[in-house]
Amino acid sequence: MDISRRLWRIWYRNYTVYRRTWKINFLPPLLEPVFYLVAFGAGLGMMIEKVSYGGQTMNYVSFIAPGLVGISVMQNSFFETTYASYVRMYYQKTFDAMLATPLSLGDIIAGEIAWGATKSVVAAVIMVLVLTPFGLVSYPGALALPLLAVLGGLAFASVGMFITAITPSIEVFNIPVFLFVTPMFLFSSTFFPLENLPPWGFWAAQVFPLTHLVSLSRDLALGALNPRALYDLLYLLVFTGIFFPLAITRMRKRLVK
Repeated sequence: MDISRRLWRIWYRNYTVYRRTWKINFLPPLLEPVFYLVAFGAGLGMMIEKVSYGGQTMNYVSFIAPGLVGISVMQNSFFETTYASYVRMYYQKTFDAMLATPLSLGDIIAGEIAWGATKSVVAAVIMVLVLTPFGLVSYPGALALPLLAVLGGLAFASVGMFITAITPSIEVFNIPVFLFVTPMFLFSSTFFPLENLPPWGFWAAQVFPLTHLVSLSRDLALGALNPRALYDLLYLLVFTGIFFPLAITRMRKRLVK
């Protein structure tokens, strides 16, 4: 797949740009969980006293907090390798400049995916720091959330890059956002247990990678691993193992064309 350790040059290039605009990039993952907690915790949480999950009973805010971590991981990695990567590739011609160096196509694409995963890790760390004072995550399980964000970030960055490879124009990104991201946002056990859905909805939600990411995030945040944690982990590993090479292959075809 012509990927070498030079891919970190791509990562460092994006990191350098990120440092110059860190204030803009830092505020969304910092304020987003606060907005969600206020809206759902102080608003909807007042109407929903308790939620049953995994044999435990908890308040609604404690239930949705780990889901917010999963959502943040998905959004930061997916949108980085779709809209942001497309702008660098098509409008800024950054990829063309990189190809004029000893970097290979595999290095460029893998470096973009690695950077998308990095942004997910940063967002997860910030969210854990925000949720900790509210007592919404337990330790030491919460310490593993950034590690989980690495895998989740790679999964969503890979599928995002694959979508970028087959998207003809930037306006078309509205379709995968509407058909892929929005359903996951709503129906991946982020805001209510999947058991509340009809059987067909429950099984349909199992297809979403965010369902498994949220499940693992919730287990780690609550400090109690669910028996299906291994299945969730294997799903994310297989999902990443499928879409990472697909992203490399399809992007190579697009860039060479």
